[in-house]
Amino acid sequence: MPYRPPLVAHEYFSADPPELPVRAQGEQGLSALVRAEVMASDGEGVTFKVSTSAEEVLVVQVTAAGEGVIRVRLGEDVAARTRSARAVEMVRPGRFAGARVEAGEGRVVVDAGPVRAEITLDPWHLRFTTADGRLLTEQDPGHVDISGRLRTLPFGRSLVDGVTVAYQESLVAQPDEHFGGFGEKFTPLDKRGQRPLMWNFDAFGAESDRSYKNVPFFVSSRGYGLLVDSGMPVEFDVCRSTHSCVEIVVPDDLIDYYFIAGPSIPEILARYDTLTCPPALPPKWAFGSWISSGFFKDSQERVLERARKIRERGIPCDVLHLDCYWQAAGHWSDMRWDAESFPDPAAMLATLREQGFATCLWMNPYISHLSPAFPDAAAKGYFLKDQDGETYVADSWHGSYPACGVLDLTNPEAAAWFADLLRGLLRQGVALFKTDFAEGVPRDAVAHNGMTGTELHNVYSLLFNDLVSDVTREVNGHGMVWARSSFLGGQRHAAQWGGDTYTSYPAMGSTIRGGLSHGLSGVPFWSHDAGGFTGTPTDDLYVRWAQFGALSPLVRFHGTTSREPWEFPAVEHLAVEAIRLRYRLMPYIYSAAVEAARTGAPMMRALCVDHPGDPVAWQADLEYLLGRDLLVAPMTSPEGSRQVYLPDGEWVDYWTHETLRGGRYITVAKPLDQIPLFVRRGALIPVTGIRDTVGDGPFTDVTVVAYGGGDGQATIRDVDGDTTVTATQDGDVLRVAVTGPLPITNVEIAPVDGAPATVVVG
Repeated sequence: MPYRPPLVAHEYFSADPPELPVRAQGEQGLSALVRAEVMASDGEGVTFKVSTSAEEVLVVQVTAAGEGVIRVRLGEDVAARTRSARAVEMVRPGRFAGARVEAGEGRVVVDAGPVRAEITLDPWHLRFTTADGRLLTEQDPGHVDISGRLRTLPFGRSLVDGVTVAYQESLVAQPDEHFGGFGEKFTPLDKRGQRPLMWNFDAFGAESDRSYKNVPFFVSSRGYGLLVDSGMPVEFDVCRSTHSCVEIVVPDDLIDYYFIAGPSIPEILARYDTLTCPPALPPKWAFGSWISSGFFKDSQERVLERARKIRERGIPCDVLHLDCYWQAAGHWSDMRWDAESFPDPAAMLATLREQGFATCLWMNPYISHLSPAFPDAAAKGYFLKDQDGETYVADSWHGSYPACGVLDLTNPEAAAWFADLLRGLLRQGVALFKTDFAEGVPRDAVAHNGMTGTELHNVYSLLFNDLVSDVTREVNGHGMVWARSSFLGGQRHAAQWGGDTYTSYPAMGSTIRGGLSHGLSGVPFWSHDAGGFTGTPTDDLYVRWAQFGALSPLVRFHGTTSREPWEFPAVEHLAVEAIRLRYRLMPYIYSAAVEAARTGAPMMRALCVDHPGDPVAWQADLEYLLGRDLLVAPMTSPEGSRQVYLPDGEWVDYWTHETLRGGRYITVAKPLDQIPLFVRRGALIPVTGIRDTVGDGPFTDVTVVAYGGGDGQATIRDVDGDTTVTATQDGDVLRVAVTGPLPITNVEIAPVDGAPATVVVG
């Protein structure tokens, strides 16, 4: 009897991506570059007229787009633009004063300093090298198997019935090469053997290859990065079809990519930021804990009672989040208070502000067809249209909520109308918004500016978050949003979280991988729902996830059921202790945040960020460095024991002060009140007293803890400037000098074997 798979409910999405045609056996349609001739050169780059295997004539441009950046474009003409550019410009190429173009017999070199593009004209070939000639990668000419079937697509484009369906590039991958990035991917950190698709999904969790946040950008262990400027559903085949090649298929009007030199991952990310945008630093109070109402009916009375309990029970907290039910059920998301449940929201917001809470409201860009606001907005053309020109009413909630209109953010009048709804709430006292959803633009929708749903789908999240961020900045002076979906350049919106993850240990592991992947994609400020979102966690999982959250860039407690610590009475004290640990470490955490905003390097650093030459660092993806000196290994096993890889160097167990040699795996067993946490030996860790809130003022009572002695330095970054702490070991004495605005109240030496006995400050 033939095998029958188990019956599983079909997972559908009103905004599934279009599929590219499949090339039939013997079918033609490949148009690959064959030879080229120079058309023009301006000293920074070269334009080529190229001939293809399909006897087409196309145009290639290879240009220095900044120091260490080479831009490569292939299209029908030099004026070709990506389709997403009609809605938003995602990449802004720069210039490099030291750029040079060298042309010789049949060969051209474009030199951008740390990286060079070497081009052979006949036959066409492109390779990328370092300044000293070391090969980084080169174009793959295309693999054909013994049956004559094409296995990889060389540089060029593909035609079906004479119509271009995609441009493509193939680059050689070395046998030991590792790849990371592509957005918030919940799969293993090393993307070798995977096929990331750049399409924003409502991912139904954090345990599949579907992603809420896609970024067409990756970094390589060989010291380079690659960014594709396109909002279309770009596909990357990372050594899956063939182990020796990375293929890029771009269903757009051209392929436009940037080859970015390192050699380190932080250098690659810094150059990536110059092409896209720098990360936005959240307000200081946002690094405190966030506690949510959860996904159930809420009220003004319940919110004020929640705030009272938090303060009475000594739970440090800076943000209260109100999820969907601040609005009337059935009307989401028309941005109107439920008058019955919230009779005086302005008074409530004022009370919360007096208690030290910032208030965050949930929202999304869909409006239920049952909302009183829907008919007028539809009549004015504020929603996306269907193929017949009528308002597109989409099942954006997958059958669990009434169908909605999707706000058409390409319509300036619709955007202005929606912004005004937000503006009133912000002026009322709301601090910021959680921008949920935005992955639901159907591919067959039509926008006000003529874009198709496919063309708009990915960049819609940028338009949405830009609008909310801009109006928040206008009223409140900061542009932070708490976003679920994002795309290329989304680091300008400050904070993003990992979506609707399941409540289980494996789901927590997948969530860690998603955060590390997103950090390698240029987004430093990321979080997740502590405790998991869907379902109710067991007591032990709640504590373990609270510990993971407390040592993440940002932390929020939220789920379909309550994540309030007192709802887990047997372990409430343990969850609160995790939050208190975060607040004690706040000078260290905030310093790491400021550095991340300045450099683009993630706060939550995959081990390969600091140890790119260590192959294990690309595989150990259930742990990370928080900043440069704390190694965090969330307990992903209910048994309370796991394997932890310690990178090169010496590491001090935060709890026992035992010194451990790095460059190896160790088995770590920790009781429920401890998360596996290690400090780099010799580090200077700033800590502070635990208060109810972080607030937005400078730190006042900072102690520096020295772990193991030796010469070292730490920079404490605060809202009033940087303070540098320098330690020098003189025999059994640690001499510490402090420069900067922060008064250091104390310096302590952790009880680590071999540490100096006394400390002298000054």
